[in-house]
Amino acid sequence: MSGFTGGEKLSLDGWTHAYSGKVRDLYVPAGETLESTPRVLVVASDRVSAFDHVLEPGIPGKGELLTTLSMWWFDQLGVPNHLREGDIPAEVQGKAMLVANLDMFPVECVVRGYLSGSGWLEYQESQSVCGIALPAGLQDGDKLPEPIYTPAWKAPFGEHDENITFERTVELVGLEDATALRDLSLLIFNRATELAAAKGIILADTKFEFGRDRESGVITLADEVLTSDSSRYWDAAAYAAGTTAAEKMTSFDKQIVRNWLSANWDKTGTPPVLPADIVERTADRYRELITRMLG
Repeated sequence: MSGFTGGEKLSLDGWTHAYSGKVRDLYVPAGETLESTPRVLVVASDRVSAFDHVLEPGIPGKGELLTTLSMWWFDQLGVPNHLREGDIPAEVQGKAMLVANLDMFPVECVVRGYLSGSGWLEYQESQSVCGIALPAGLQDGDKLPEPIYTPAWKAPFGEHDENITFERTVELVGLEDATALRDLSLLIFNRATELAAAKGIILADTKFEFGRDRESGVITLADEVLTSDSSRYWDAAAYAAGTTAAEKMTSFDKQIVRNWLSANWDKTGTPPVLPADIVERTADRYRELITRMLG
């Protein structure tokens, strides 16, 4: 398994760095391996990624903010998750989770309640998203008649994730597991949508990751969940009052970063350094979402 070579690789007593993804670093108990250990320490960094690139600089405090939000959501959802009890090293308190080491499914379980992002681009070409036909005449940011499950294949690091059909998911993991992943994703999305709506926030779309518990065999919610990095959150009042897509989709996520990159980079070569005001505005939106969601 090859990962992001720019991981922080902290020196944590009793733990060994095992892997770095785009925004998280994994540690295993000293003397154990990522393949064999039953538990893993997941440390959320301040790194930020967009369009499959890790950007510079990071977002100050991001790791702690998103860990706080994930932990809150895990507690709200009422489905099996990968959190486990145990001591967290003092150096990473607040931005680390002790979790079960699961056998992960090679599928990102995306659910969309609104048409946006890559879904909007695909709709303009085919009037469908991941093989799901949608009504004609929809615009960017429109609410869908009902939430749709639009999975993606999790590509190796450095490659682009690929939107796939449910039928392709069946080929990858089998009908029983593909169906369970779809149904569980929609269930969680609907629960989260209701909780967010009560706070005046729209959950436009999100992605979940699941693994199988090695001891019980239960399909288990893993990774981060419903964070500003894995979800599109919009302000419900702004959406209702907005007359343009930009006004309606006032976001609490890293859309600020995506928008700036789209306007200032052709997506070839190394992405440009993020300006200080983009970093600050993104951090402010992350903090505002947590303040509103957690009260």
